[in-house]
Amino acid sequence: MSDFPLLRPIGLALVRATEIMGAEPYFHEFIAGVERAVRPAGYSVLLNVLPDTEAEAKAYRRWSADGEVSGVILVDLTVNDPRPQLVHSLGLPAIVVGPPSAAPGFRAVWTNDDMAMRDAVEYLAGLGHIRIAHVGGPANLLHSQIRRDVFLNECARLGIEPIEQNGDYSRESGGRCISALIRHKKPPTAAILDNDLMALGALDSAQELGISVPGALSLLAWDDSAQCQLSEPSLSAVSHDVQVIGMLAGQGLLEEIVSVSGQSIASPPVVVVARESTGAPILNVSS
Repeated sequence: MSDFPLLRPIGLALVRATEIMGAEPYFHEFIAGVERAVRPAGYSVLLNVLPDTEAEAKAYRRWSADGEVSGVILVDLTVNDPRPQLVHSLGLPAIVVGPPSAAPGFRAVWTNDDMAMRDAVEYLAGLGHIRIAHVGGPANLLHSQIRRDVFLNECARLGIEPIEQNGDYSRESGGRCISALIRHKKPPTAAILDNDLMALGALDSAQELGISVPGALSLLAWDDSAQCQLSEPSLSAVSHDVQVIGMLAGQGLLEEIVSVSGQSIASPPVVVVARESTGAPILNVSS
């Protein structure tokens, strides 16, 4: 007999354009991990893909009023995010995927994006790159800001010239950003892109513009899905096991449903996986 209360689904609300959600590997892997954790206990995952944060807040209120879910997983936190307080006021057990400092009192799974970005910059600097771009995700997301801040700090520490762009996680936005960077008066010799799709779009644009990868431009993706491994050339990546992150979130929420603790959970260490898309720059130009 299960130790858990009435087995209503686990709620996951994602604010994403439908076309991005359909193509983005990260959340497919994440949801698979959540399901691996909660299904043995008799739970399912209720996914809502929504157009904006207002619709997301309405979903939480509806889920609470109707008793539709046993708890919720909060992702894509923003600075001063109102959602943790909202789900708390609604009496919904919750776990946060993000830095514990962003939601005090909540159980959190943190992917150590700060350390991962330090490793990424150090890896490219070690190859000899002195002008590096960061193509971040939406600027309002807390993990985007954390990665940006660490990127700038590490570049300053290592004497690297930083260049910044922001995309929306779509393949098309990665392509647009890299096209703009290639045409920059001082183009970078390497770029870190905040998800797989943007990195694939960057590779598309570089090839269309006749820019050799990695000779003229090294590309380093984030997340490391199978798409990185199957691209031509294969994409180097800041790699973490997204299914394990989902499993930790699912397990943590099950524990939270039974007993509120606010305990933080660290995900497995992130590593930089070197493949064909990164190498030493053909020429370091300081002007």
